[in-house]
Amino acid sequence: MIRAVISGTGLYTPPATITNEELVKAFNAFVELHNARHADDIARGDLEPLQPSSSAFIEKASGIKRRHVIDKQGILDPERMCPNIPDRTNEEASVQCEMALAACNEALKQAGKSAADVDAVIVACSNMQRPYPAISVEVQDALGIDGFAYDMNVACSSATFGLQAAANAVENGTARAVLVVSPEICSGHLNFRDRDSHFIFGDACTAILVERDADVAEGQGFEVLGTSLKTKYSNNIRNNFGFLNRGDKEGINKPDKLFVQQGRKVFKEVSPLVAETILKQLSSLSLSPDDLKRMWLHQANLNMNQLIARKVLGRDADTKEAPVILDEYANTSSAGSIIAFHKHKDDFGSGELGVICSFGAGYSIGSVVVRRR
Repeated sequence: MIRAVISGTGLYTPPATITNEELVKAFNAFVELHNARHADDIARGDLEPLQPSSSAFIEKASGIKRRHVIDKQGILDPERMCPNIPDRTNEEASVQCEMALAACNEALKQAGKSAADVDAVIVACSNMQRPYPAISVEVQDALGIDGFAYDMNVACSSATFGLQAAANAVENGTARAVLVVSPEICSGHLNFRDRDSHFIFGDACTAILVERDADVAEGQGFEVLGTSLKTKYSNNIRNNFGFLNRGDKEGINKPDKLFVQQGRKVFKEVSPLVAETILKQLSSLSLSPDDLKRMWLHQANLNMNQLIARKVLGRDADTKEAPVILDEYANTSSAGSIIAFHKHKDDFGSGELGVICSFGAGYSIGSVVVRRR
């Protein structure tokens, strides 16, 4: 029987960073400009003044301290408040492809493999910078992989859903090895003028190489013991940007063409659902929470992760059991749990177990139980 093994991981981190203090300074400058421009409307009571943000508010609400971004200057310009990412010619590599190549090459190097060993590429992330040709096919071509590729989107759960697809392809013989890549440019869909969410996201790209167990050296990598996927429809996290926007007279100027969420509802509804999914999966594998050395959870909100870990373990988890990377990276959508796995997996001994779990819009939850070989 063929078993799927995660043999390598890679991470691309944009060099530019924005601290909470820098972000707040830009946001509050925008608030002053906005309130001054609409002073008459505010004075008449026709418009509520915008309220300033603060670093203390951001860290308390999320646990985030800074984030990496593709472009810093455009985001911190109070007159612009969005990244400056110019279009490239069709002959140039796309931004997402460029990010993907860096992450993929690290994953291949870690696994001791080359593009010749890979048969498929899955680009799994929240937003693609174009509908077609698929970003994955571009990445496949740039790496020189002779096989197939496709894009997929399940929002923040994209990477774990992609992991299941990769494991299935390997185990049923469709591919010898599959790269699952998540080039997340979350700053592109974030409303930096919204106080409740302007601090949430950062940019990053992860890559995971999934191979047949027979092709991975003894004692190397993590065997995929099982995957569990769950979706439940909800409007509480939404982004309505799409190709039909041009058919509406308001075009793309409505606030819901960027990321919007009802955070308290998401916290209340998703947290127990995630814990329940992990517990049911462990039970199906005849495992208990005590068998886990680590949970690599989606990095959206520190309070949320602490609650989920508590519900799974029946007690508070320490940072070794549920590592945190969102303080540095913020929410990088589907890349978050994989960044945590990439950075906090090397201390595992043979036979030790962990779970990679992501969750987000949909609602969607993807859980992958792995064992160090």
